[in-house]
Amino acid sequence: MLTLSNVSKSYQGSQPRNVLRAVNLELRAGECVAIMGESGTGKSTLLNLAAGLDRPDAGQILFEGQDLAMLDDDAVTLERRQKMGFVFQAFHVLPNLSAAQNIALPLLLNGVGARDVAERVAAALGSVGLEGRADTMPRELSGGELQRVAIARALVHRPRLVLADEPTGNLDHDTAMRILHLLRELTRQHGAAALLVTHSAVAAATADRVLRLTSQGLEPYAPGQVSAGAGAA
Repeated sequence: MLTLSNVSKSYQGSQPRNVLRAVNLELRAGECVAIMGESGTGKSTLLNLAAGLDRPDAGQILFEGQDLAMLDDDAVTLERRQKMGFVFQAFHVLPNLSAAQNIALPLLLNGVGARDVAERVAAALGSVGLEGRADTMPRELSGGELQRVAIARALVHRPRLVLADEPTGNLDHDTAMRILHLLRELTRQHGAAALLVTHSAVAAATADRVLRLTSQGLEPYAPGQVSAGAGAA
């Protein structure tokens, strides 16, 4: 699904900074991989590269066998719009749109017909337990409900790759665990792969694999380093 081969990224400026160095990763369909690491190690940069929002200085990023760096901006945007879904820590739910309208956005951007939009949005609301909340505005939703809207929006167009950046950082433990298991379940139902960036050992423990990002690249966590009872969600 997604392969990163010797990917490096640095940023220039008054103090040039090497963010990623020779990172390698393989992500398979139906798999959820969690990436942990200290702040500033480049976890969000890694997600941006995987999404084609940024370009590596060196190395190759293959998404379903296609080198993202070889595509122009329009082609990368189309790949992202049609085949990727995003879940963010801050939700990024548009405040002036209802829950249903927020979830419908990826479908509308992809030119899905009105009848199909209505059916798929209704199904998405049901899948995240928000039946009867279609017309509810974001200000009337709890943090957990907002995150469920964000997950439904990320998956409604049936993406091949789901990217989640600290998706439980603003949630209490119980809500975070429900959100994580829901994300895993829906991702697998859609036959997608998920890449989760988190500081939380609890969140990471729900993944199929856990990797740690350091200045030397990605390395696997040894058994016992991540447990469902450690860390905060």
